[in-house]
Amino acid sequence: MIRRSIYEEEHEIFRRSVSAWAEKEVFPHAEAWADDGVIPHEVWRSAGEQGYLAMFADEKYGGLGVDDFRYDMILNEVLAARESGLFLTLHNRIVAPYIHKFGTDDQRERYMPGIVSGDTVLAIAMTEPGTGSDLAAVSTRAVEHDDHWVLNGSKTYISNGMLAGLVVVAAKTNPQASHEVGLFLVEPGMEGFARGRNLKKLGLPSQDTSELFFDNVKVPKANVLGDPTKGFRMMMTNLAEERLIGAVGFMARAERAFEITLEYIQERRAFGKPVGTFQNSRFKMASMRTELDAGWALTDHCARSHMEGELSGEMAAEVKLFTSEVEGRVVDECLQLHGGAGYMEEYEISRLYRDARISRIYAGTSEIMREIIGRGLGLDDRGRN
Repeated sequence: MIRRSIYEEEHEIFRRSVSAWAEKEVFPHAEAWADDGVIPHEVWRSAGEQGYLAMFADEKYGGLGVDDFRYDMILNEVLAARESGLFLTLHNRIVAPYIHKFGTDDQRERYMPGIVSGDTVLAIAMTEPGTGSDLAAVSTRAVEHDDHWVLNGSKTYISNGMLAGLVVVAAKTNPQASHEVGLFLVEPGMEGFARGRNLKKLGLPSQDTSELFFDNVKVPKANVLGDPTKGFRMMMTNLAEERLIGAVGFMARAERAFEITLEYIQERRAFGKPVGTFQNSRFKMASMRTELDAGWALTDHCARSHMEGELSGEMAAEVKLFTSEVEGRVVDECLQLHGGAGYMEEYEISRLYRDARISRIYAGTSEIMREIIGRGLGLDDRGRN
């Protein structure tokens, strides 16, 4: 593996701390959580006690006041590499920044302490049945009244949907304008807000994913994030970071698949010698090592660009596309090198293979990523016959 110069000594100390916590509080419970289909709230509070939630938050909210993206990269590398299903980065780097960046002082005072402590788990509700990655096509509507908005519609595939104590909901505020979207802070107990099923998925069984329904939900104006017509712009601002933090997790899982396969083929024997001594095995592992090193280099390059405020939407799409495709290829090759054992649920590679499939879909499919990259090259056919 290439030496990753993005990290300094304090980051590696933090990695050791996270790893020790995860070995005690997270990984031993992964199988039980998968059976339950949800991660208990207690582990979120445990993460909060360790200071792992919304680390950028001001100390007056209980945060560390440390806005260093690399710490969340490490959290994702440690947790995503193993099948816990605990995605702290969804809470930390995808949803919490909306409130931190775009919320009012009152909203931050109301919500940030619970976000930092783990008492309030976050979710964001963008995706709808039939819209997929097309955020401009959302059909959930919000209608303004004197002191509140009325929300109607439904969302699906919402991570943390069952557990969330606060949901950021995207809704059209002007049906005549495709990009006039508001972001609304919806809390459990608001009349008309209901959670649907905890959806059964191909992979990531412990990560609760649900439907959400809004039937004339009255949302106070104090629960609107920023300008109720500028939500689309806010979502676009955060999507680049979402795709980058996703890339970190994709690479971590691919790296884990490589490591356990390297160990397996050195021990597994065929025709009287270790599987790893066959030329096919050596060449496959060499190719995967090269792809992994290239993926880590691109990810770290994008992380540096992001920390310098220079990560473009196109580059974020590139790193998301490349790393998710690398993950898919690596886990597939690694399963093949396990032979029949790789198809057995008891072997970790089987579960890594299953969990990896979503990476090319969520946060924008590989096809959407290619569209974004292609348009950035000036290859845009909109408005042409």
